[in-house]
Amino acid sequence: MLRIGVLSTALIGRNVVVPAIQKANGAALAAIASRSKARARAYADHFGIPNVFGSYEDLLASDTIDAVYIPLPTSQHIEWSLKAAAAGKHVLCEKPISLNAKQIAALIKAEKKHKVLISEAFMVTYHPQWLKVRELVRGGAIGKLRQVDAAFTYFNKDPKNMRNRPELGGGVIPDIGVYPTVVTRFATGKEPSRLQATVDYDPKFKTDRYASVRADFGDFELTFYISTQLANRQTIAFHGDKGFIEVSSPFNSNIYEGDEVRLHNVGHSQTQVFRYVGIDQYRLEIEAFARAVAGKRSEAFSLEDSVKNQRVIDAIYAAGKSGGWEKV
Repeated sequence: MLRIGVLSTALIGRNVVVPAIQKANGAALAAIASRSKARARAYADHFGIPNVFGSYEDLLASDTIDAVYIPLPTSQHIEWSLKAAAAGKHVLCEKPISLNAKQIAALIKAEKKHKVLISEAFMVTYHPQWLKVRELVRGGAIGKLRQVDAAFTYFNKDPKNMRNRPELGGGVIPDIGVYPTVVTRFATGKEPSRLQATVDYDPKFKTDRYASVRADFGDFELTFYISTQLANRQTIAFHGDKGFIEVSSPFNSNIYEGDEVRLHNVGHSQTQVFRYVGIDQYRLEIEAFARAVAGKRSEAFSLEDSVKNQRVIDAIYAAGKSGGWEKV
């Protein structure tokens, strides 16, 4: 049983990941830490967590945990992942795990030195709908893939929210630009060589609030737009010469039309629907992480994969500034 401690009482932990840990096989929610012990105590009482700490350092020093889940602001991910690894704790860190690809080298070094697992929390890669998309794309169900098109948007102008605070690593690109990128790479097994992008910044918050991206994968293109200031929308389609695939709730599952993968043939005369009911992709993520820590077969997201995904994010920022093609 992997005993997991949580660093901070952040909302993503409270809303989805902490409940997932409690439901997961092979894992147990053992501790919570906050810079306010009173807040940590209230959190622990709500979830029935046995160990409470008034600092992150105290939690890392405790022998009551084997691993940590880190939902801190992006600007603190590298720092606390390194501290956790040095304390001998395995790490599941929220995405993006870093502010740029070069920072991840320190994590790879720490992972090997301290003999721990450090994994970026891309919950989508554990959902069976994405395993199905990968199977269909690589199995030739839509023929030659030529185009992937996606959108991911929501509306948030809260000045206190970390997504609107540049000093905390806010911005639409690191928050949700990672998703069209990671699922396309996951499904196809391919990497982009270059990309173009338009990036718009909020004049008040100074964070990127909109981006439109065109990424060249050689045999196909990925195009997507993302925004923190547009009406909620999530969509993605993989288009080939023999058909196309649509995913109804590609990133935040169990919303909109539910979790469906729809495979359409070339003439749109036949559609196969693969429906997934009651899937908790966060629970699957925790269970895969626990299996990987135990040395069992698992597709836990690797730091080497994190480097590849972050290079795309870095290139989007660069292309937004240059206005031209940027190498990934």
